[in-house]
Amino acid sequence: LSSQSFSDGELSKIKVRYGQRFEPDVENKIKPCLRWLSELGLTEFEIRKVVVAFPAALRQRLEENSKPAVLWLKGLGMDDSQVAKSIVKCPQLISYSLEENMKPRVQWLRGLGMDAPRVAKTIATFPQLMGGYS
Repeated sequence: LSSQSFSDGELSKIKVRYGQRFEPDVENKIKPCLRWLSELGLTEFEIRKVVVAFPAALRQRLEENSKPAVLWLKGLGMDDSQVAKSIVKCPQLISYSLEENMKPRVQWLRGLGMDAPRVAKTIATFPQLMGGYS
């Protein structure tokens, strides 16, 4: 990670938040995750912010979970910039289950009478709504 412009302080925070299981799989997990976040339009600073806030981003199953969720969000009408900003605001967004979290929340928002553009704007503004109940 230090080769990806993470400072020593950021690396320490990642290790503490990630827990004892911090054994990064650089080739199969970290590099693909960082590359994907960059492809979504996040800057280096934003990527560091996401990873420091949510180190579990580095172990997400991109193909099975994160990428389909992002495609689904775009299908709701969110543009690339909105998706990127939503991930920066709520890094856990890339870990939320499409079936168990996101789709039911969107159905709930639509049940409140929101049309598709309003749902997309609401998610972009409050991406944490897509997660589990606290």
